[in-house]
Amino acid sequence: MHLSGKTVLLTGATGSIGQDIARELARDGARVMLHYGRNTTKAEALAKELGGALIVQGDLSTPAGPTRLWDDAIAVAGEIHALVNNAGQLTPSSVSDPLEAWHAVWQSDLQVNLMAAADLCRAAIQHFRIIGGGRIVNIASRAGQGGYRAEAMSYGATKAALINLTQSIARGFGPENIHATAIAPGWVKTEMSDAYVAQHGEAAALSGIPIGRMAHTQEIGELVSFVLRPTQASLSGAVLDVNGASQMR
Repeated sequence: MHLSGKTVLLTGATGSIGQDIARELARDGARVMLHYGRNTTKAEALAKELGGALIVQGDLSTPAGPTRLWDDAIAVAGEIHALVNNAGQLTPSSVSDPLEAWHAVWQSDLQVNLMAAADLCRAAIQHFRIIGGGRIVNIASRAGQGGYRAEAMSYGATKAALINLTQSIARGFGPENIHATAIAPGWVKTEMSDAYVAQHGEAAALSGIPIGRMAHTQEIGELVSFVLRPTQASLSGAVLDVNGASQMR
């Protein structure tokens, strides 16, 4: 029970990856605060499954939403010892789109994938200073390291910025016992990847992955829980790749 006595705020908890992160955190003894956007039923079901988990609603798509979410979480939990920024989105777009539509996609991805995480990190750092330290894990992507598909450039760009944000926090606030680590998955078997396979075929998704399969959501959950263990302070600033050797640095 390495995380016993620790409260962890997890964004995007009702998604495929979020649910298994929550399960692993709970197995490791953490009190998990599950953030959700719209699916109250799924959030309540997951909280019941975990036993003792808390839930908090928040709209990360608006500029004021992330800070309001943090304030609401603090009001319920009192203290938060770790933040996991897992919520994110991939919105297809094309350079052939009208400029207004192009801007709308970029602004939306920037808000959800980067600004929401940055605002939550800001609030967390201020809180961690008061309680003597804390941990941040940002779920980035392989897409943020080396360019990405032409129809998802906004996704790749925001994930690259999230990695840089993580490392800046690790460098700038490490002396205050505030640690930050990024996890960069490649293809993970989720509803989103299933939709891609249905459209393009499994071979298109698995080509270039030497181990021959996508990552499982449980793998991501186990890694997040491991990173948050008090013994793993030296992982601060690291970018942990989970991509089946499809991209190596």
